[in-house]
Amino acid sequence: MTNDPGLHALPSTVEFGGRELTITPAVVETERGLVLFDVGPADSGAVNALETHLRSLEYDLSDIWLVVLTHHDGDHAGALVTLLDRTDAVVAAHREEVPYITGDRAPIKSSGDRYPPVAVDIALSAGVRFPTLAGPMDVLETPGHTPGHISLYFPESALLVAGDALVADREAPLSGPKPRFTADMDRALESVAELGTLEIDHTLCYHGGYVEQGAERIREIAAAARE
Repeated sequence: MTNDPGLHALPSTVEFGGRELTITPAVVETERGLVLFDVGPADSGAVNALETHLRSLEYDLSDIWLVVLTHHDGDHAGALVTLLDRTDAVVAAHREEVPYITGDRAPIKSSGDRYPPVAVDIALSAGVRFPTLAGPMDVLETPGHTPGHISLYFPESALLVAGDALVADREAPLSGPKPRFTADMDRALESVAELGTLEIDHTLCYHGGYVEQGAERIREIAAAARE
């Protein structure tokens, strides 16, 4: 769990690809309601888990007004259609990710099956900033894991919501992207190096959750990859 006012990690264990998977969506409070980062896999109970978390925070699913997808992979976007059946949320994703989410292209890592496609209301790019109760939230382009992968940065609290640009579920508290699941590893490591130039004190990863490590560790990851 983060210590930042208005930002809440929502970890849960779900079924995906025939195995148990721990994921960490998150929400940030705004004057308009909640912004949700990623959802979870289809048919996994992910939306019910989100609802349980939100009730503990004295919110409901209907308080989500915006869903920001870090990228189109099924473990992040698969349950989006279920969530939209129960909310009036707007959907935002990077413009490079939009055709995969809407069904115009097959997901890059799909073996043929895909989650139900949904419309994307807002196409994001670097430089977009949202006001939140945790301070301004900047959209960062961090491609490599997928072509249009994004991360979210809260400069006032030096917090990075990394998506899959970084992971925290290995022996090291914070690690680089996993080659097995990364479409373009060279570009992904360039994104890691770019993140290392920011003032980051702590990081929230979709896989592994919250860690009190930031730019120093991120620079170590980038340096090790160059060796």
